[in-house]
Amino acid sequence: MWYSEIHYLCTNRCEHDMKRSITLLLLLLAGVVSSARAREVFPINEGWRFFFKSERTSDNARHVTLPHSWNTDPLAQGYWLETTGNYQNGMYIPAEWASKRLFVKFYGVQSVADVFVNGSLVGTHRGGGTAFVFEITDKIRFGTDNSLLVMVNNSWRDDVLPTSTDMNLYGGIYREAELIVTESTAISPLYLGSEGVLVHPRNVSFERVDGEIEVHLTSKTESSCSLDISITAPDGRQVFEKRQKTKIEDKPLMIPFSVEAPELWSPDYPALYTVTAAIGEDSITDRVVVRTGFRSIAASPEKGLEINGLRTPLHGVVLHHDNALSGGTLGPKDYDDDLREIHDIGANALRSAVMPHAQYLYDRCDEQGLLVWIDSPLHRSSFLSDMAYFATPAFEQNGLQQLQEIIAQNINHPSVIMWGIFSQLWMRGDDVTPYLRRLNDTAHTMDASRPTVACSDQDGAVNFVTDLIVWKQDVGWQRGSTDDVTVWRDQLQKNWSYLRSGVQYGEPGFLGHKSYTAQDEPRSNWLPEDRQTRFHEEYARNLQNDSLFWGVWIENLFDYGSARRPYGVNGSGLITLNRREKKDAFYLYRAMWNRNDPTLHIVDKRQRMRDGDKQLFRVYSSAGLPVLTVGADTLVMSEYAPCQYRTDSVALKGVVEVKAAAGDLRDSVTIRIGNVLKPKRTPGLRRTAGRQTTN
Repeated sequence: MWYSEIHYLCTNRCEHDMKRSITLLLLLLAGVVSSARAREVFPINEGWRFFFKSERTSDNARHVTLPHSWNTDPLAQGYWLETTGNYQNGMYIPAEWASKRLFVKFYGVQSVADVFVNGSLVGTHRGGGTAFVFEITDKIRFGTDNSLLVMVNNSWRDDVLPTSTDMNLYGGIYREAELIVTESTAISPLYLGSEGVLVHPRNVSFERVDGEIEVHLTSKTESSCSLDISITAPDGRQVFEKRQKTKIEDKPLMIPFSVEAPELWSPDYPALYTVTAAIGEDSITDRVVVRTGFRSIAASPEKGLEINGLRTPLHGVVLHHDNALSGGTLGPKDYDDDLREIHDIGANALRSAVMPHAQYLYDRCDEQGLLVWIDSPLHRSSFLSDMAYFATPAFEQNGLQQLQEIIAQNINHPSVIMWGIFSQLWMRGDDVTPYLRRLNDTAHTMDASRPTVACSDQDGAVNFVTDLIVWKQDVGWQRGSTDDVTVWRDQLQKNWSYLRSGVQYGEPGFLGHKSYTAQDEPRSNWLPEDRQTRFHEEYARNLQNDSLFWGVWIENLFDYGSARRPYGVNGSGLITLNRREKKDAFYLYRAMWNRNDPTLHIVDKRQRMRDGDKQLFRVYSSAGLPVLTVGADTLVMSEYAPCQYRTDSVALKGVVEVKAAAGDLRDSVTIRIGNVLKPKRTPGLRRTAGRQTTN
């Protein structure tokens, strides 16, 4: 409330008149606050001054607004920076708040944050994907100005996960921040960066939901308080209420609850309940409101993944953490735009790669019925020089801490249906299996309602730790033929059918890379879109409708920034990093997955200059058999695979207009067929990048 006024409370004011007006405003607000006596939350996104540590002084600090990253700042001048940056701000805290408690909350700082108030360290947080909270009450000078300094470092460290990734870790305070003001006794903001209220459904059916609500309390003056818990149904009816006197202890309070005849959350019916926790005797002194939903999740080799007892095959896309304009500082509009693309392709699930996204994304997934897999940052990239696991106490504790934060902060989201434990670890060097079991047990202890999952491209014991396993497959990319994936699938069916298996695949393709004949095609870092397209066509033909897999995941929906790769981009997305161009493979999955809006798409439309006397044409259609006319001729099309149609090779020359029609849909392209200039070979194009490899 009063956000436009409170904005001024959280920025440094040196002028006497300004401070006087703010003090008057605070006195007015203090009267309201003292009567309501509930917590207040003030955004502190404005008024920051930023400078690099290497500058040694803040004299030339730049004024920035959160979210902010120095890697998308003009100061970076196109260079990728792994360094340390300082963020300074000021807060005038009124004397009337001397009896209250103050907390600062940061929703995402990449990757290590040291927070100082008035020159005193209040805490350090290691890990860029999760929120964190520090209490600053004891460091505050009430009735005057206070300084806030956050030192941020995004350099590589062997004690902060991920230690191996080709995804850019955009340094900075790249999500929002806020000041939380409470009374002495409050629902704790300090529990793993969560809201302090966690809902645990234990038994879920259409007849009844039984569970517990976990509440974390904190007080500096009292040993007990009155706690009210209520649950409100999607239609506004109150379906549960409980009031009790409770002790305030170091352990959380567990409140049993039951809801009769619940409206269960599902992709088709995303019903959301509101859970309110409030404390106070005669009046409310603190209140926290969270949303959640009730649904059951089960998985078996025979029935696949079931939501509320209904088999739900997952058609998922992997989502990384940037775009060309915002970098890593994604905001609501960025997420809304990306969600529109997810719905347009027809996916019903997304995987948050490497680490969690912002809470805003999962709130929208709750509302829209999208299913979510959130990764923990125990991840290995494809670079041979990397080590993903360090057998040290500091590394293992950091991985455990980040997993606990991920679960605590996202447990109330019904859209989140699985916790990712690791991704693509190698079975070499130190044995990582005992640590994986520890992580897996931690996830089950904190949340028994969801399965754990891992993505693996290796054999060995790591594949038997989590409840679900997703096989990262790339047969036919660097070796063999894409048809060899059927051999792998058959072996999996024969020997490992008892595993609850999903599959993930994807390879890069760049729009500006033209495909040439085998003897003329450049070898180094030359990744034409056509090669990516054919990879996806064959994998879709062989794997998409196989009941062996509870889910199929496409890696990735969007290209993402990778300073470690030759072009600064990982091009494995179905859509470009700037979101302007959809690659051919996007339309392949749209044709197969989107049942609401039909698709008709001529493949290779960007290749308008073609060599070779013989040409064949491919069309993706979910509107039935397409009619294809090339010039004045109508060509016969046959169905090669679901939604994939092809012609035989035909002799053509000169400028030709190609038109496709299916139902009410139309698509067309004009091409020129003849001799096309090929690039000259150069030694640079023949070299292989030493840093890059594939699995």
